[in-house]
Amino acid sequence: MKLWVNGELRDADAATISVLDHGLTVGDGVFETLKTVRGRPFALDLHLDRLVRSARGLGLPDPDLDEVRRACAAVVEANPLELGRLRVTYTGGPSPLGSDRGDAGPSLVVALGEAAHRPDTTAVVTVPWTRNERGALTGLKTTSYAENVVALARAHRQGASEALFANTVGQLCEGTGSNVFVVVDGRIHTPPLASGCLAGITRHLVVEWTGARETDLPLDVLRTADEVFLTSTLRDVQAVHRVDDRELAPAPGPVTAKAMRVFAERAALL
Repeated sequence: MKLWVNGELRDADAATISVLDHGLTVGDGVFETLKTVRGRPFALDLHLDRLVRSARGLGLPDPDLDEVRRACAAVVEANPLELGRLRVTYTGGPSPLGSDRGDAGPSLVVALGEAAHRPDTTAVVTVPWTRNERGALTGLKTTSYAENVVALARAHRQGASEALFANTVGQLCEGTGSNVFVVVDGRIHTPPLASGCLAGITRHLVVEWTGARETDLPLDVLRTADEVFLTSTLRDVQAVHRVDDRELAPAPGPVTAKAMRVFAERAALL
């Protein structure tokens, strides 16, 4: 595998950054993950727009998008894969130990790994921890991801592939790496960005292409919704067949199945 590290392609065993990089020591960084299909990144422009927004939210200098594009193209070309997970990481760079950011400049790393096609349905669990809809990092895709690691490990122990959070006022928010949609009385709903969820790229496209409504939803809607599905760059639209101990059948339900078809058809044209 070859990776892009600060301006050049390197073999994986030589792809190193400083152990004092602020992204490593305090999680001071932002990232994007996007799928590649036969060497073509999906929705790259939308992902890079969000990378800039996240960087600005952390007070990092704007990434050089020309370099990021060159890096993505070089990594994809050097690592031919049928289906890949392309990861762009942009950090505060080498810095003093502690929260103060250094002046050495940011680090940019781009890597590509093989991805597997996801199953059509999955199980999810709710977790007792909350998303802070008013936090300094709300809406930013940062490398401060340990909360998601803990929640996802809990989901895996319960035989699920994703954990779902409420926010601090008990509203449905998001998953560790996905957005969540519910179907109630034939209409598709998803939490609004004000709930604290990430502005997912796939979420944005599904809202646009299906007419889904952004709605404040109690976490308990997961107990009563007719259908539930997840969206993310590698899940696309994925039906949920179990929420905690509640089975949803059939899965995918008719509304979710239509959303899956619409997304697949529209995404193929991007």
